Amino acid sequence: MRLLLTSAGISNPSIHNALVDLLGKPIAECSALCIPTAIYPFYGGAAGAYRFIAGTASSPMCGLGWKSLGVLELTALPHVDKEAWIPQVEETDALLVWGGDVLFLRHWMRQSGLAELFASLRREIVYVGVSAGSMVTASIIGETYTHHKPPTDGDIKSEEIVLTTPQGEAINICLAVAPGLGLVDFALIPHVDHEKFPENSLASVEKWSPRVPAPLYAIDDQTAIKVKDGIVEVVSEGNWKLFTH
Repeated sequence: MRLLLTSAGISNPSIHNALVDLLGKPIAECSALCIPTAIYPFYGGAAGAYRFIAGTASSPMCGLGWKSLGVLELTALPHVDKEAWIPQVEETDALLVWGGDVLFLRHWMRQSGLAELFASLRREIVYVGVSAGSMVTASIIGETYTHHKPPTDGDIKSEEIVLTTPQGEAINICLAVAPGLGLVDFALIPHVDHEKFPENSLASVEKWSPRVPAPLYAIDDQTAIKVKDGIVEVVSEGNWKLFTH
């Protein structure tokens, strides 16, 4: 399986070209399955899921002109015969995994059986993550929570931290660290230096990143990590930094 791990989807021509390269053919000749599950814990999650599926979100992953498009809802899969959905995953060209709560997504990746399936998928299938959809692939997840507490699965370690914003204001965050799906051997934090996420400023990430025991890519919304045949490449028209504490 090949991976394109983005902060905000296909946000510029460089990332678009990287997606086409991974697919090996034009998007118009490719099938895709979209996974909206991670967004549901957020306020307005149902509307966010609709915008993602309809291709009207700010990152129109489902509106790129795919030959065919289907919806894979992870919370439903434990109640569905595997013969009804596994062949669709095995035959698709791309999996489009939306953002939201990364630990909620991790839980349902496991519960649904999709995480277990990844190891046997064709190498040509492209996993395209957005935000939490990218973070969940990591060997270790490091995520900051500011408005709600993280899930409490037994392998999640959380810690309260006080950070200072670029404007000099103090903010309290909960840093959650947990094993990811292990599709890549690094961690990732998206939306770096975005005005809506002061906890993800480069200065803030530098403060809490030593608590994440893996190399950590901090990427902004114009950056993606491309993984093809085991080779990791940063694709960027913006800013990023690799922390290797």
